[in-house]
Amino acid sequence: MSNNIKQEMERIWAETCGSWENCNEENIQLFLSQCRDKSIDPQFCMSWVEQHSGQIPNWSAISQVSLEWVNEHTSTGSPVNGQEPQ
Repeated sequence: MSNNIKQEMERIWAETCGSWENCNEENIQLFLSQCRDKSIDPQFCMSWVEQHSGQIPNWSAISQVSLEWVNEHTSTGSPVNGQEPQ
């Protein structure tokens, strides 16, 4: 991973969540959304956040919300639409 991507992700984190202790179900989705908007893989961002899960209050709820967001908004998590790829 390039240092620039990590720095951009940390900047987005600072703007959306601010700190590990301040992370909640609402701002984690904003964080993931802004990462995606900057072409940073939300799944990569989520795995970075998970490394700090011990510092995040209510991690189980936040983790669930994050997983649902990633499944809804990324191609690897998208539901099968019944059509074969061309």
